[in-house]
Amino acid sequence: MPHPASPPKGVNPWAATVLLLMGNFMNLIDVSIVNVALPSIRTDLGASETQIEWISAAYVLAFAVGLLPCGRFGDKLGRKRLFLSGVGLFTLASVLCGLAPDINVLIGARALQGIGGAMMVPQVMAIMHVIFPPEQKAKAFALAGVVISLGAVTGPLLGGVLISGNFYGLEWRPIFLVNLPVGLLVVLAGFWLIPRLESSRDMAIDWWGVGLFGLAITLVVLPMIEGPLLGWPWWTLVTLVAAIPVGALFLRRQHALEAEGREQLLPMVLLRDRGFLSGVAVVMLHFSAIPGMFLVLAIYFQTGFGLTPLESGVATAPFPLGIMLGSYVTGRFGTRALVGRVALGAAVMLAGMIWLRHAAGHPPADLGPGTLAGPLAMNGLGMGLAISPLFQLVLRDVPGRIAGAATGGMQAFQQIGAAIGIAIVSSLFFVRLRVDQDHAAAIGHALSYQISVFAAILTVLALRQWRGDRWAVTP
Repeated sequence: MPHPASPPKGVNPWAATVLLLMGNFMNLIDVSIVNVALPSIRTDLGASETQIEWISAAYVLAFAVGLLPCGRFGDKLGRKRLFLSGVGLFTLASVLCGLAPDINVLIGARALQGIGGAMMVPQVMAIMHVIFPPEQKAKAFALAGVVISLGAVTGPLLGGVLISGNFYGLEWRPIFLVNLPVGLLVVLAGFWLIPRLESSRDMAIDWWGVGLFGLAITLVVLPMIEGPLLGWPWWTLVTLVAAIPVGALFLRRQHALEAEGREQLLPMVLLRDRGFLSGVAVVMLHFSAIPGMFLVLAIYFQTGFGLTPLESGVATAPFPLGIMLGSYVTGRFGTRALVGRVALGAAVMLAGMIWLRHAAGHPPADLGPGTLAGPLAMNGLGMGLAISPLFQLVLRDVPGRIAGAATGGMQAFQQIGAAIGIAIVSSLFFVRLRVDQDHAAAIGHALSYQISVFAAILTVLALRQWRGDRWAVTP
């Protein structure tokens, strides 16, 4: 397999990256910003509990299902074109959300947002993978790691500010309308600053594979969303089991296409490479830990100790500050010691999660926004140290022709990991909370998952190093 294509000449990769990450950031904060607004939306639109739940579920499902196909569409149709189209669709859907006259329109617009997000997100890292020379990729991926991590914690903070301000009497609607100027800026500037890269227009799209992959992802993600809220009824377990034969059919089809010399939705060369699969497994584990942690922390701060949504957002601010520091440090190492830097980040997060579990489980009577600053900053530092080298490990030798498929596949499994993590962590939290309404004991119970995750990541890294296996796609 050939190595990645050389960076295009006459391109300012940093200007393009700023716009790419601005588009990505809009998508990232929309995942979490909505949670702060759900009570206001329910009151304003008279929504039921099920309808409120689907404001988030419609977005997550559409986004997860579309990531891999849209990554491949970018390889065929052009990544710049698909990114800008995705930003445009996401922005339009955001306006529809902000102007929604009833809950059904809002749910439909959220699904449209998810499709727009799936169109643009895989192109971000696929374009960055091609436009940067190897010696600059570490800093670029470090910056991407900062943006990805900031998205998890900026949403609640920004949502708290916008809702508390009640600008022009719009209540919750500005959390969506704020995307309009950002999206327009990215689209207009992107036409000039994002380079037009070579595409594979002769590539055939595997529509049967698209359908099987979408069904398999739905069969996994849907019960992970619904299960914790409904008490895991029988159909959620049946749905999860049904994902296994559907996934097997998808893989069988990809094998058959390769044998016939035809293009695959998820290239089999990636699925045969143990290094790539190990890297994706670590990505999936890593990102299964963070969204669930912030979900239970928001409940812990607001319901358990009476903090406002804005105070809750401020309480998590040390996490992105730690990320910035960790990303700055790791970005200076370039492509050196990638596995060691991922391991260091995981070890720091393991220690940070143990500290957070102890501190949150034994809170002072006057708990405030700064009480958990130390362990949250330490966890942010670990994440900042790990994200850039982790992405480099997964993508460093992926050829430019299949970069969209590789990044789309990686991010699809990242979303699956997030859904699984939220389901597990929320279940652990609420099972313990029902015993005696002790939020401190409940969060200690829930954070056991995060501790197990980072211990597992360190184990995977140690086994890969001990076996001497490569982490990149082999030629």
